Amino acid sequence: MQINQPSNQIRLTNVSLVRLKKGKKRFEIACYKNKVLEYRSGIETDLDNVLQIPNVFLSVSKGQTAPTQDLAKAFGPKTSVDDIIQEILKKGELQVGEKERHAQAERIHNEVVDIVAGKLVDPKSKRVYTAGMIEKALEQLSSQGAQHQQEEHGKGSGTATPTADGEGKKKDLPTWTGVVTTKSAKSQALEAMKALIAWQPIPVSRARMRLRVTCPTGILKQATKAGSKKAVQENSDDADGEKATGTVKDRILSYVEQVETQDTVGQEWEMVGFVEPGAFKGLGEFVGGETKGRGRVEVLDMAVVHEGD
Repeated sequence: MQINQPSNQIRLTNVSLVRLKKGKKRFEIACYKNKVLEYRSGIETDLDNVLQIPNVFLSVSKGQTAPTQDLAKAFGPKTSVDDIIQEILKKGELQVGEKERHAQAERIHNEVVDIVAGKLVDPKSKRVYTAGMIEKALEQLSSQGAQHQQEEHGKGSGTATPTADGEGKKKDLPTWTGVVTTKSAKSQALEAMKALIAWQPIPVSRARMRLRVTCPTGILKQATKAGSKKAVQENSDDADGEKATGTVKDRILSYVEQVETQDTVGQEWEMVGFVEPGAFKGLGEFVGGETKGRGRVEVLDMAVVHEGD
């Protein structure tokens, strides 16, 4: 006797699923691999190139399509199937297989390493490290992070021994435990850099920014406002009261680690120099506020490094 497949069952293979729970029901759509992210980023706009089949499912793996009454109850009776599909595409959770998840994690890992390698340098030589050296340093931090987590777990069970004050301070430092697929490579690279700088498995510092600062000469000799002392001290360890209450030019130069050139052309002073990335925001705010918009801070190079042997 022939057994017929129910009419609301459709078998699909080799798909990427997007799942959305709404109205106590879970709805799924079947998409071509890699097309969902392209659609969400605006690269792909044609739904026919995204969807394997323009249906909404309760279970793609079982081939069970969603009944019309369930869709109407969850999304509203006047909502079209196309609108429902687009809502699931935009708001739903992308289900990724093990191979795809591994490939995505590897891609993000490589992006993180490349970003970090381009932003950190040896503090003495100002030369960049190779991607391999950065990767090994991050692996070392990841192992340390796992060890610290085990120690914390031991403390929670009452089996750990008391630690010194120095160890307590180390707990407050940024940690690195490896990449995840739920965050962007850029944000994770920033976390990785903070951890590398804090723990120094290899000597590293942020690559300096190269800036051009211009300011009318008439403003340079003016005394800075009294409230500027705190800002200088936050950006310069050796700042003192005299420097904080000096001239506008003194304040600008207090942010600069190394002056490359400075010159006066007509009524405008121009300086090109290097600053730590952490000082850039304070410098820009000071110049903009103190000169009432007449001074400018331009970024010439986001990360100045020396390459080669």
